[in-house]
Amino acid sequence: MTAVATREARGATSTDRLGWHSISPLLIAFLAAAGAWLVYRVFIRTGLGQTVDTAAMRGGDVRHQQVTEVLSRTLGATQLAALAVVCLVAVGVGVLRRRLDLSIGAALLVVAANVAVQQLKAHLDRPDLDGSAMPNSFPSGHTAAAASVAFVLILVFPRALRGAMGLLGATYVTIVAVATVWAEWHRPSDTVAALLIVLACGALITWVIRLRRAGGERPSIAPARVATFPLVLTALIAAAGFVFGLACVVMSERVMPDLVSGRFAFLTGVAGILAAVAGTFYFWVRLTAGDPLPEQGGKS
Repeated sequence: MTAVATREARGATSTDRLGWHSISPLLIAFLAAAGAWLVYRVFIRTGLGQTVDTAAMRGGDVRHQQVTEVLSRTLGATQLAALAVVCLVAVGVGVLRRRLDLSIGAALLVVAANVAVQQLKAHLDRPDLDGSAMPNSFPSGHTAAAASVAFVLILVFPRALRGAMGLLGATYVTIVAVATVWAEWHRPSDTVAALLIVLACGALITWVIRLRRAGGERPSIAPARVATFPLVLTALIAAAGFVFGLACVVMSERVMPDLVSGRFAFLTGVAGILAAVAGTFYFWVRLTAGDPLPEQGGKS
């Protein structure tokens, strides 16, 4: 009786794990979409949010020659043709690994994320509450393009390489996102929202892939801590810095004028971007590590 009960308990635990394995991408997609909406409500639809956001953008007067050169080259490299080539490489890797579902998912992720961002930018209303009279730039197309390409490379590469690809991708996307703010193409909220939208689209596609492979496959092991730990640590430290900096900038705007400089506001925005990049890439690495194994023992 004890042995039978143990087997039944193990079976129930396995079923619970598979159920959570299938549902978790939907939860992450919902939370990411809700986060993007919250960013819009706070930093676009309120006067204080717009003021703080614009102050962070205008404070990015970087004069260091090497920093300026890196930011300029990174923005220059984020061109449609270059991103298309990377996407084709990602699709090709999926085909070579006999994972047509990943190739299709990669293509859909890039298309869905970038179309969604462009449609939102074209149709969302941005009232002029901070007196800047600047057109709507929410969300950031450059950040969405860079993040979607990094996401598909993580998705299609073998599991052993996904952690390293995650760290490299997060570094690249951080530079692109910060560069768009430095160039005054976008405010920090534009880049954060773009990241969350890409994560939401990727999570939905991961959910479809997992549904397709449902039916007894065991979820894969968790990603290596060598990849997730730096992302978690970075997200926590950057989030703490952002919260502190945001409080100081708000006080400077509402209570004590000139409490902080424009450069401080810019660095606060950079901390927020860094926290968003590390957080979204952490969840994406976890999602791709949970990709079910092929049904007949193929390599994943």
